Amino acid sequence: MSHPIEILEGLYFIERGYLNANHFLYRSDRPVLIDTGYVGDFAVTEQRIQDLGVDLAQTRLIINTHTHCDHMGGNRQIQDRSGCDIALHRVGKYFVDTRDDWSTWYRYFNQEADFFHCTQVLEGGDVIPVGPHRFEVIHTPGHASDGIVLYHRKAKVLISGDALWEDDVPAMVMRVEGSTCVLNLMESLERLSSLDVEMVYPGHGRPFTDFKQAVFKSKKRARDFLDHREKTGAALLKKITIYTVLMHKQVEEETFFDDLMETYWFKETIDLFFNGAYQQKYEEIITDFLHRNILRRRHGKLYTTIKA
Repeated sequence: MSHPIEILEGLYFIERGYLNANHFLYRSDRPVLIDTGYVGDFAVTEQRIQDLGVDLAQTRLIINTHTHCDHMGGNRQIQDRSGCDIALHRVGKYFVDTRDDWSTWYRYFNQEADFFHCTQVLEGGDVIPVGPHRFEVIHTPGHASDGIVLYHRKAKVLISGDALWEDDVPAMVMRVEGSTCVLNLMESLERLSSLDVEMVYPGHGRPFTDFKQAVFKSKKRARDFLDHREKTGAALLKKITIYTVLMHKQVEEETFFDDLMETYWFKETIDLFFNGAYQQKYEEIITDFLHRNILRRRHGKLYTTIKA
């Protein structure tokens, strides 16, 4: 388990894994949190924050980089305890206020999640304080319609959410985010490319320094999606298959295909990109993951080596 990193005075980066988004904690008697992980792993989230000497009941503000369940799964429990404010981009507030379990991905991906009360609206161009540190809000749709990043201009620090990873792009879900989501991602990356950044703290994965190279890689990957549409679907199938295994810790291999066929995302993705070849694509993915040691078998169950 990685140790928290103090990125600015009193502001800590807590690295998690693929299922749970990374957290940011401003440690004080009025704590501020950025992203709260997946609800199924809330006990671990709470422990990681308590290890920094913070009582979640004292939380005064949660900021979410977007409203997918791996980034806001702890919101409801923390707000119930503390009565804290929760700040979202205005699109995310609309999703939460209307209890839209499709646009927030809950129902589409059959995820565990709780709605909560959004008390503060964010727009691109706003400045939001995290303790004494002032971050600029930049709207970055593509992966998420309500996605934002937080930029500290003086320190040249970017909290990038899922808008920018070091070596890949996040899932592009056309059936939820719209057919232009990859184009929106390209525009968001172009918007970010003009920033002066020395350190990036992403929504998943370790911090990194080569901001320009990460933007270049992401643009290249997005262009590949635009040129080869089926790669968008293949990447989505692989990412969410692993995500599903992580959500359940392990799955019964004998029934896993049938379980996936009961979801919206699996059938729709294969219909959209692969002309209904459900069994074929499933077998290709599982065989590939087993060969690459991303999945393993144990007593009739499948589990993943990817960190949750």
